[in-house]
Amino acid sequence: MQSPSRRDVLVIAAGAALTGVPQIARAQEKAEAERHGISAFGDLKYPPDFKYFDYVNPSAPKGGLFSQIGPTRQFNQSFLTFNSLNSYILKGDAALGMELTFATLMARASDEPDAMYGFAARAVTISDDGLIYRFLIRSDATFHDGSRLTAHDVAFSLNLLKQHGHPNITQLLRDLTSADADDDRSVTLRFAEKRARDVPLFAAALPIFSRAYYGKKPFEESTLDIPLGSGIYKVGRFEPGRYIEYERVKDSWAAGLPVTRGQYNFDTVRFEYYRDRDVAFEGFTGKSYLFREEFTSRIWATRYDFPAIKDGRVKREVLPDDTPSGAQGWFINTRREKFKSPKVREALICAFDFEWTNKTIMYGSYERTHSVFQNSDLMANGPPSADEVALLEPFRDKVPAEVFGEPYVPPVSDGSGQDRAQLRRAGQLLNEAGYPIKDGKRVGPNGERLTLEFLLDEPSFQPHHMPYIKNLGTLGIDASLRLIDAAQMQNRRNDFDFDLTIQRFSSSSTPGDSLRTFFSSQAAAIKGSQNLAGIADPAIDSLIEQVIAAKDRKTLTTACRALDRLIRAGRYWVPQWYKGTHWIAYWDMYDRPQQKPRYARGVLETWWSDPGKAARANRSG
Repeated sequence: MQSPSRRDVLVIAAGAALTGVPQIARAQEKAEAERHGISAFGDLKYPPDFKYFDYVNPSAPKGGLFSQIGPTRQFNQSFLTFNSLNSYILKGDAALGMELTFATLMARASDEPDAMYGFAARAVTISDDGLIYRFLIRSDATFHDGSRLTAHDVAFSLNLLKQHGHPNITQLLRDLTSADADDDRSVTLRFAEKRARDVPLFAAALPIFSRAYYGKKPFEESTLDIPLGSGIYKVGRFEPGRYIEYERVKDSWAAGLPVTRGQYNFDTVRFEYYRDRDVAFEGFTGKSYLFREEFTSRIWATRYDFPAIKDGRVKREVLPDDTPSGAQGWFINTRREKFKSPKVREALICAFDFEWTNKTIMYGSYERTHSVFQNSDLMANGPPSADEVALLEPFRDKVPAEVFGEPYVPPVSDGSGQDRAQLRRAGQLLNEAGYPIKDGKRVGPNGERLTLEFLLDEPSFQPHHMPYIKNLGTLGIDASLRLIDAAQMQNRRNDFDFDLTIQRFSSSSTPGDSLRTFFSSQAAAIKGSQNLAGIADPAIDSLIEQVIAAKDRKTLTTACRALDRLIRAGRYWVPQWYKGTHWIAYWDMYDRPQQKPRYARGVLETWWSDPGKAARANRSG
C-alpha cells in the first residue's frame, strides 16, 4: 500500500498586512552580541567557527545526476503534475524542488531539532525581549544574474509573502509586525509581543526574492517564467507535468559556506512526474529515474525482484526515521452538518478495520496511528500528569471527560474485515447521534439519508477504500469514492469541498505556531489552510497557545500531550497508519556519509555521484 508519508509536508499559518515603522535607534542593537545561529530555545550544537555539519563529507566530489519522484511537498506543490514555477502562492500546481533555487537567511542543521545557522545572513542580533531580530547580510551574496542580494531584497520578500503569499505562510507570519532594511547589509525584523516561538525560525527559512525582478513581474500569479533566484541550484530544462531539472550553480557565492559545504553535490537534480504509481515503478526499473523512496507496501513486498536487483545494480535499504510521524488518515469535514456529532465521527472510526487492511493489503508493514504526534515523546500516553491536568482543568466542563483519563485509541478489530462487535458499536453510536435505520438506510433528523463521499486523487488508494465502504454500507451509510485529478483535488481541498479526504502531516520535534494552521479556529475559516477537519474548539485554541508559549522543552512536551488528548477526544479523523522508517531503492551509482542526519533523510543533500559505481550500474544486465 501507499503510505502518503510523502503527502502533506508541514506548512504554516494566518495573515495580516505588514505596516511601516519609523527608523529605529541602533545604539542598543549594536550592543547586542552577534549570533551565528538560532533555535527555539537558544541551544546550538555547533560553535561559531564550525566549518561544516558533522553528517556531511566536506570533500564530497561534485558532479553527476540525481533523479527521483519527489517525496515531499510544500505549499501549492503537487506530486502528480505542475503548471507553475511559483511555489509560494495559493494559485496553480507548482513544481517540486523550487526551494532549491532560493537562498534563505539561515539554513537548518538536520542533526538538531530546530537549530539554524547563517546562509545569506552571516549573523543575527536579538534584543533581550526576543522581539527584534537584526540579520546581517553577507557582502558576497548575489542572485543568479550577478546582481547583489541586499537587505532590501530580504525586507521586500517578507513583506511580499506576508501580504500575498500562500495562506499557510501569511498565517504564520501574523506575529511579524515589520521587516525593514536599515541599509544594504542589515535588515530588522520586529515581532509582536507574545509572538509564537518559531516565527523567527520560519521567517529565516523563507526564500529571498529579487526586489528588482518582482518590481516588473506580478507575484500573485502562477507562471512558468523562471524566477530570478540566488540558491545553490537554478531552474534548467523542464516540461510541465512531466519533469523539471535543476542545475547546480558551479560558481555560487554560497558553495563554501559551513551550511552548504559537503552538501548539494549533484550537478543536476531532476524530478520526474507520474500520475500512476505502477507506471512510476516501471519507470524506475527501466532507469528512467535513479532514486526511489517506496511508499507502497505491495510493491516493496512483491516487485523488487527485477534483474537489476538480482545482479546488484539496484540496491534497496531501510533507513530509520527519527522524526515525529504525525497524523495520517481520513479527515472528516466537520463544517458539514452531518459530521457535527462526535458520535457519528467515532462510528466512522469503528467501521474501518485497520488490522484486516494492514494484513491483507499492506503486508503487515504498518502500525496504527493514534496521535497527531505519533512516534514522538509529545504523544499522550496513560492518564494525564499533574502538569497536564493543570492545563486542562479550566476546560473540565467544556471537554469530554475522557480528556482526564486514558487518551482515545482506535479500537482493535478481530482482523476479519467485518468485525461484528465494532459494527454493533458503530450502529449504537449512530442511533445515539440521531441516525436510526429506516428501510435499511441511516436517516437523520431532517429525514435525509446519511451519505458520504471519499475524495481521492491517487488510484493506488482505491483498494483501501473498498472494504471500508462495504462496512459503511452494512451500517446503512451510502458511501462512495470519487477519483479526481490533481488540479481538482487542490481546488476542492482549498475550498473545503469534500466529506472525507486523506491527509498526512508531521510536525517538527519542536512544534509551535505551525499547529495553528492544522487545528485552530482561525485556520478553519481560511481558504487553503491545512485545517481540513474544520476544528474550531476554544480549548484546543488555548492549548495551542500554551505550546507556542512554552519556555523550555519540558513545558513544551507537557502542553503537546495535553493538546493531543483534546484532539483525539474530538474524533476529527479516521486514523490510518505509519512506519518509523524510510524504504529506499536506488541505482548503485552513489556514495554517501557513514551516518545520515537524525532529523532528515539527507539523500539529496549529502550523497554524491561515484563514477566507478555509475559505470558498473550502466552496464547491461
